[in-house]
Amino acid sequence: MARQKKGREISGIIVLNKPLGLSSNQVLQKIKWLLGAKKAGHTGALDPMASGVLPLCFGDATKFSQILLESTKGYITTCKLGEIRSTGDQDGEVLATKPVPQIDAESIEIILQKFRGLITQVPPMYSALKHEGRPLYELARKGVELDLKALKQRDVTIHDLKVLAIRQDVGEIDLEIVCSKGTYIRSLVEDIGNEVGCGAYVSMLHRNKAGPFSEAQMIDYQTLLDLEDNYPVVAERHSVMDEMLIHSAEAIPDWPKIDLTLHEGHKILHGQRVKTSFPHTAQVQLWVNTPDGAVFVGVGDITDNGTLIPKRVFQVTLPKEVAAE
Repeated sequence: MARQKKGREISGIIVLNKPLGLSSNQVLQKIKWLLGAKKAGHTGALDPMASGVLPLCFGDATKFSQILLESTKGYITTCKLGEIRSTGDQDGEVLATKPVPQIDAESIEIILQKFRGLITQVPPMYSALKHEGRPLYELARKGVELDLKALKQRDVTIHDLKVLAIRQDVGEIDLEIVCSKGTYIRSLVEDIGNEVGCGAYVSMLHRNKAGPFSEAQMIDYQTLLDLEDNYPVVAERHSVMDEMLIHSAEAIPDWPKIDLTLHEGHKILHGQRVKTSFPHTAQVQLWVNTPDGAVFVGVGDITDNGTLIPKRVFQVTLPKEVAAE
């Protein structure tokens, strides 16, 4: 018999302000424990040296983890010019140093134009990408060298790239970046540094947007840690944290909503298709009207003939249908 997972059946999202120095999985596991959640997942890891927006999904909200993983991300980063480092960030070994040329907004803008839109990136060797089943960072630590350009280069999209500040005296440029999933900011900064002519690495990285979630919704990690001391009674802590959860539907705010009857809702929860009058094909949110209000039961696809096909349904209990007299 399979071992049953411990924890509460809850559903929702916490947008965490991930602190420096901890991995995404470390903070996820701690918050999962504080919340007493049975199931949890994050939506795209941030390196330990990075901070900022990290949506954590619990319960049925984990069904949207992949959607959020593939969503557009936003970052603020500082490029430190004049040094090339093994990892592409401040934790790496210095491989080379070069004098920083005179830079200004106009010269940097000319360079940045080359990196907007669809570009080809070679990911850093110190990354979680795998080669023959092993993470690249593990191979890098063993001194293994690979032709990453031949093996791992990929196309990504830089939707927006702009300068926030230039500090010539210390050789730093602050950039704001909006990019597609799979973009390596370290690789982007290294490539920009090469165009400047002196190399560069990431000395600061902060994510300010992940899909529909932004800094305005973040909760500080320490605020959540403090709940353990402030609410020694576990049930009280859980109640407080439940109020912090963002509804799962907020992960897909642009998806149209389909209102279903109680009868249709029961069919959907059993994986059955229903007919709709929706005018076009779409991915949709599924809401069931009950005597106690609308209940979010999952998501589905509508075909070109108006058939609604359930794709991801939640573990919800709907009221029983009242038989017609």
